[in-house]
This record gives sequence, structure tokens and C-alpha cells, in this order.
Amino acid sequence: MQILGQCVRKGLFHVFLALFLASSPITAFAAPYAAMVIDARSGEVLHARNADAQLHPASLTKMMTLYVAFEAIEHGEISLDTMVRISKKAASEQPSKLGLRAGQKIKLRYLLRAAAVKSANDAATAIGEAIEGSEAAFARRMNRTAKAMGMSRTNFKNAHGLTEVGHMSTARDMTKLGRHVFYDYPEYYNLFSRITANAGVKEVYHTNRSFLRSYKGADGIKTGYTRAAGFNLVASAERGNERIIATVFGGRSTATRNAKVAELLDLGFQRAPSRIATRKPKRPAYAGRVGGGTAVASNDRVPAGKTIRLVTTLKKSRVPKARPVQATPEVPEELMLALKDDIKQAVAEAATQEVAVAPQKKPEVVTKASAPVITVQPKARPSDLQLASIEPEQQEVVTRVSTSSGRHWGINVGRYGSRYEAERVLLKTALKELGTLDNALRKVSKNSRGFDANFVGMSKEQAALACRRLESRGAECSTFGPS
Repeated sequence: MQILGQCVRKGLFHVFLALFLASSPITAFAAPYAAMVIDARSGEVLHARNADAQLHPASLTKMMTLYVAFEAIEHGEISLDTMVRISKKAASEQPSKLGLRAGQKIKLRYLLRAAAVKSANDAATAIGEAIEGSEAAFARRMNRTAKAMGMSRTNFKNAHGLTEVGHMSTARDMTKLGRHVFYDYPEYYNLFSRITANAGVKEVYHTNRSFLRSYKGADGIKTGYTRAAGFNLVASAERGNERIIATVFGGRSTATRNAKVAELLDLGFQRAPSRIATRKPKRPAYAGRVGGGTAVASNDRVPAGKTIRLVTTLKKSRVPKARPVQATPEVPEELMLALKDDIKQAVAEAATQEVAVAPQKKPEVVTKASAPVITVQPKARPSDLQLASIEPEQQEVVTRVSTSSGRHWGINVGRYGSRYEAERVLLKTALKELGTLDNALRKVSKNSRGFDANFVGMSKEQAALACRRLESRGAECSTFGPS
């Protein structure tokens, strides 16, 4: 206390306070902790702690940024090859960043990779501006989508997750968002498991590659860190038929956060039943609309302060009047007399031709006001006519499987309860292991015990290599040969 008194008298109180804070344990100022664990197949909560406390989500925010981007691509608002111009605002975002320059143009697909893998803040802002014209408008769309998902305690202020007043979420809401990302856009989910990715201007590395490599079955989803938030992570892992999603807010370091998430995932796999019906979450209503009306195209931005009323339904459906029936025109008598003469002449000419007419009937003449119709009997078929026999054409079936160089081997990646589940696993596995499975044929074989998910049309060496690579990722795999 004597030293403190001297510091106050000498005007050095702030210096003393700074030294005191620096020497204090960091745990005294750690971000609040929250956690959530669910069975992704059913959404059942397996563990929760402070799950509804509103906390800073940090870069977990980018899950929603990417979800809205996937939605915009699906509805034709933008495409993966759209060239996005980088604004000054996007280029000036704080790290982590891709290092984009103001005025630079880059394809949207590279921005998605940078945001998902490197967690680049400049890429996230550029995505929002490309879809909605400004980051503020994009944040409002993020909130509409969050509300439609049932994320009741989440409010977004930006597309990247850097700390901002009012930018808050919960462990429960972020877990719910992670489940929607997995089920609603499986074709893009592989982005979150890439250790490296080509982001156009450079190769980027995953922010949590150590966890993806070390935890068996882990394939995403998103990390986040700011001083206010601590070390956050939404992680998903699959083992056999089970998939668990675990969320942690407020980790004290990358290592302790990863260890805690691994512990929670283990807890989830222990508590989750091995067999359970998959109940996908209901996809949220498309939020890319203004006032519930027609979607506004990216080049048709609504001016600030202007209200547009969109009429999307008809108040009254008018029944069209019946088309008036046209009366049959009368045929003049002179024309009718001329037609009778023409009919008589046509009958006389027909009688002189060598046409076989049925002996019991004379040519039947049907007269109408328009023209005569004469019915005649065709010639009989010659008795010595040779008929050509028609052989059924043999269909040629062409597949991707080659019959040369011993490509009669395959691999099995599991047995499942439904054809849909087996096909989904085959697609996910093919995306993960393009190097060895790109030329293989995906095949689901039904038997009495379920549906086998197989890759066929491989050589023995290719099958063995594919299994080794898949098993190193924690996936189930076995080879089989010609029998």
C-alpha cells in the first residue's frame, strides 16, 4: 500500500495499474464459457452448459455468411464464377485476411474458400457486399435467415465476426447453424474439412488443421477467436453411423479448446445411440426477398430510404368470356351443283382404273360441302411375297468401368440401412478422396442385411491405396476382388 500511495502522489497510478494487470493470472479475465453437444442425426441435446448465454461468436459468424452465400448461389442470385470487385472497406478489414487490394477482382469461389478455410475477414466482407450491395444489408439478411432457422438469441452486425456492439450469439444457436450447414448444403460441406485450398491469389491453410488431423472422424466446421470471445469452435465428427456436433465458447487457448471439444465429442459418441432415424432439420424460408415479395437481383439494389410495395398475389381471378361459336357458312346453290358434277366425274374415273374393289360393294361416296371422300379396297398382297424377319436389337451398355488392365477390384465403405444413406456416403467419400476415387464407379448393392456402399472398377493397387488413405482419415474401408 505504501508503494501504491507513492505511485498515486507521483502521478504514476496508471503505470502501476498496467503492471498489476499484466502480472495477474489470465484466467481472471477469460471469456465466459459455454458448450453444447447434439446428435446431428436427430438434433437431440446430449450435453449443454450456459448454452443460451449471449456471447461473442467471433468467426463462427462466417458459417452464416457462407450459408447465405450457398443460398444465393442456389437461387441464381450469383454464381461461383462471378467476378467480385473488392471494396476499400473489404480490403481494410483486420486479419486474419487474404490480403486483397481495393479494386481487385476475384471469383466468388475463391472468396468462399478463403472464408471457410483461412477464416479471412476481407473475403467475408466481399462476399456480403457482392450479394447484398453492402455489409449492413447483408447483416440484415443474415438475421432474417437466423430467425427463420430458430436462432432466437442471435444478432449479426457484420459478415466476419470481429467484435462489435450487439453482435452476439449462443452455443445453442451456433450448434443449430452448424447442423443446417451440414444437412442443407452437403455439396459445399467439404469446404470445411480441407486442410489447404487454392484461394486464387495464394494457397491457404485451415485454421484448425491440427484438430482435423488428430481427431478421428472430424470434418469441420468452424473456428473463431477474438479477445472478447476467447477461442471458439463448432466441430462435427462422424464415426460409423453416428455424427456428433459439439460447440465451445470461451476457450483459453487453441490447445485447451481443442482438448475440450475432443472431450465433448467423445461424450457425444458415448451417449448417442448407434442406430437412430435421421430427422433432417427443416430448411429455413428463403430470406433473400424484400418484404416477402420477389427476390431483388444483385444489380437492382433498393435505394436507401425508399419503400417498395410488391404485389405478389391476385385479389380476384377473372373468368374469361366464352369464345363466340361461329355459324357454319351457307354454301351457294350454284357451288353445290358444280360439286355434284365433280363427284360424278371422280366416280367415273375411279371405275376405269385398275383398282381392286370389294365385289359385294360399290365405291362408297360420302358427300359433304367441303370435298368428296371415296373409300376403296387396296390390292391383295401377292402370295409369293417374302417377309423380312425382325430380330430384336441388342442394347450395348456402356459404363465407366474399364475391362482392361485388371480393373476388377473395388472397395466397400460401409453397410447402411437405406439406399439414400449409402449413396450419400459414397458421394461424400468421393469428394474427400478425389485422387484415388475420381475414376471409380459408385455402386450401391442391396442384400438381406442392408445396402453396401461400394466403389468398383479399380485395380488392386488403386483399391489398396484408397483404403489406406480413407482409413488414415478414420473412415471404414475394405477391399474386394473379382470372384
